[in-house]
Amino acid sequence: MKNIVIQGIPYDDKSSFLEGAAEAPEIIREVYHSDASNKFAENGIDTDSDLVADLGDFEINEYFEIEQLTRKSLEKGRVIALGGDHSITYPVVKAIHSVHDQIDILHFDAHTDLYEDYDGDRFSHACPFARIMEGGHASRLVQVGIRTLNDHQREQAERFGVEIIEASGFDAAQIPDFKNPVYVSVDMDVFDPAFAPGVSHQEPGGLTSREVIDSIKGIESEIVGADIVEFNPTRDVTEITGALAAKLLKEILGKMLEERD
Repeated sequence: MKNIVIQGIPYDDKSSFLEGAAEAPEIIREVYHSDASNKFAENGIDTDSDLVADLGDFEINEYFEIEQLTRKSLEKGRVIALGGDHSITYPVVKAIHSVHDQIDILHFDAHTDLYEDYDGDRFSHACPFARIMEGGHASRLVQVGIRTLNDHQREQAERFGVEIIEASGFDAAQIPDFKNPVYVSVDMDVFDPAFAPGVSHQEPGGLTSREVIDSIKGIESEIVGADIVEFNPTRDVTEITGALAAKLLKEILGKMLEERD
């Protein structure tokens, strides 16, 4: 069984609307380690394992440092990144792709984040999946929970062969099986704001916590990396978004710790 490392990326310089996501890694850890619950995932695996190491929060002075820091983390094990805004996904995936020639991405979000550029920035948090796909860093991209499609994003999705499963009429059975190892990216605004109000871009009509958790539990391929991004503690209500982010961390860890043939 392979080791797993958690790395905090407290970076939100590429947020287009509100800052605050840089404060998230510390909060997610606090809730995850709280005495209010134990560390057993729903699959019965204790995530308080010697196979899991937390590397703490990295100091990010410049955006492209994230890739090099992640490469170093990968020397210790598979990576779960705690963001931070969604721009961190591009350098993290780029680093993981350098280790795994072919990976598929399962992306949960209200938005496709496929803009060619946003406000003149090609590395905005609205653009990471355009950079990933044009760079050939993923073989397949499946986006789940989308509910903000515009003409440009539809064109980009067609250009890159992206598979979009919209929030309207969502059924976990729509998520395909993956042939390659999987990277899971969870933007906290995939959830309806009733479940996760602590995000910068609240978009009603989202998925439930149960729908997303069950979707992650249903992944059959090996998860080689993951991120949890766009949790903005400055907008949280009674800390319920932080609790959900910590729950996702536990369930992703549990899934990654499953014994495989």
